[in-house]
Amino acid sequence: MNGIIKLFICLILLSGCESMTKISNPQKHESNLKYPVILVHGIAAHDRKSIIDFWGRIPDVLRENGITVFFGNTDAWGSYESNAEILKGTIDKVLLETNSEKVNIIAQSKGGIDARYCIWAYNYGDKVASLTTVSTPHHGAELADFIFSQKIAHSKIVKRILKILGKLYGDINPDIYNVNNQLTTEHMKEFNEKVVMDENVFYQSVYSVMADEFDDMVFYYTYLIIKKMSGPNDGLVSEASARWSGNITRIENISHVEIIDFKKRKISGIHIPDIYLNIARDLYQRGF
Repeated sequence: MNGIIKLFICLILLSGCESMTKISNPQKHESNLKYPVILVHGIAAHDRKSIIDFWGRIPDVLRENGITVFFGNTDAWGSYESNAEILKGTIDKVLLETNSEKVNIIAQSKGGIDARYCIWAYNYGDKVASLTTVSTPHHGAELADFIFSQKIAHSKIVKRILKILGKLYGDINPDIYNVNNQLTTEHMKEFNEKVVMDENVFYQSVYSVMADEFDDMVFYYTYLIIKKMSGPNDGLVSEASARWSGNITRIENISHVEIIDFKKRKISGIHIPDIYLNIARDLYQRGF
């Protein structure tokens, strides 16, 4: 039973050109974008009828700066195939509602994988101007490897409990066991060989790293596990996995959940929504 408890702790934690590490303060209305923004969350998060603000102050700050913001509405524990289908529907709805030609997607953690698959599977390069992934395990999650290496993770009782947990989350198509498999480094290697970038889309990756295991005590143990396996990480995703595409931004001393303003306060002197305002400013300058 202790093994099952440890496994669930790991599953919940798994949820959701070199650039500057110091975040500047964008001026208001400097980042009015040509296309609306869709925020796509990672696992264990919801942006539809949720009592928890998984994006913290970020949506409000973006809107205060003249940016049109929508949510992806994907499942917390859905496979990337299932979530890509949901995201496709969201993109179509946003384009219709805003009378826009394209959208900008900012996706955190597994949301980046869902978005990549959506663009590729539905040939949506003509509808997505840009994809900015934030702390996304593009090359797989070492923690997923660790979980799958545990014999108990494949037991019938665990699979049954995981199915119940997914339904309690309110997902449309929960598939927690398969999601963990999809996030393994082996599976993501196959994913990257198949799911290639669309030449019509601007891609960039933003990620953070913790200073040490004490930087965010929630990730004390997972930080150490990943540190031993792959080096610098944010408590859930390693730097090696998050580095993807030709446009890369690394941010210091911020954990996997702090990067989405979950704590709603400055972290390491950084006002987290400013990270997203800087993303928007850069997209604006690129004509998106």
